[in-house]
Amino acid sequence: MELSKMKIGFIGAGNMATAIIKGLVKAAIVDKKNVLVSDLNCNKLKAMEDMGIQAASNNIALVENSDIIILAVKPNIYNVVLKEISSIANITNKIFVSIAAGISIKYIKSFFKEDVKVIRTMPNTPALIGEGMTVTCYEPPVTEYEFALVNEIFKSIGKVESINENYMNEVVAVNGSSPAYVYMMIEAMADAAVIRGIPRDMAYRLVSQSIMGAAKMVLETGKHPGELKDAVCSPGGTTIQAVYQLEKSGFRSSLMDAMEKCTEKAIELSKKYI
Repeated sequence: MELSKMKIGFIGAGNMATAIIKGLVKAAIVDKKNVLVSDLNCNKLKAMEDMGIQAASNNIALVENSDIIILAVKPNIYNVVLKEISSIANITNKIFVSIAAGISIKYIKSFFKEDVKVIRTMPNTPALIGEGMTVTCYEPPVTEYEFALVNEIFKSIGKVESINENYMNEVVAVNGSSPAYVYMMIEAMADAAVIRGIPRDMAYRLVSQSIMGAAKMVLETGKHPGELKDAVCSPGGTTIQAVYQLEKSGFRSSLMDAMEKCTEKAIELSKKYI
């Protein structure tokens, strides 16, 4: 079945669900009439209905009337939702999609008597502006075609890469949590600019555009980041002096250590959902 003809249900109407739905509608991948949402928060459902999205009466009704079900709830709510929907008939015809850190395919399958189709994903918050980075994985009985369909959903909110599930906890540090590191860097660089008299709003614009441009240079030129860095560092110039200070301060090692701690935490959390 084509994606445009499928019913897509969202259990949970939070920020990520909203971002995905807006992306789907904007990209005209599915019609609004084919999207269903359920949530305990009436205000969130009202916001969805204001967008023209149909609200399901409950989670069971949503699953029964959907082909693809995106589990857009917090990790600690998964067990409640999965217990609730585990006895629905014809469940093997549906595709369940996890978007939560630490929730394994095996964990979701453990709630069902039959071998259900599960796809695991790790999106990030820039999806809210259509610039997300989502990592996905799957295992049988999901087919390659079904996996491709779900990847198309996430391409509506940014880029998609696929990886073996064994690395999904590592992906959290690289992908899911990494925007926070960049926001901290933007804030620090802007603060330094403000010290020197640059207006704060301008400082945020200058820094943010520079970081975005640098990232695009890596993606679009295909050059090694070190080569691009060297191109900015003139002998005896200002940039190499800044790079020298960053190296003295352990800039790169601090980032690597932070990501290692993030990964360790992701692994710790995932042990609850094996």
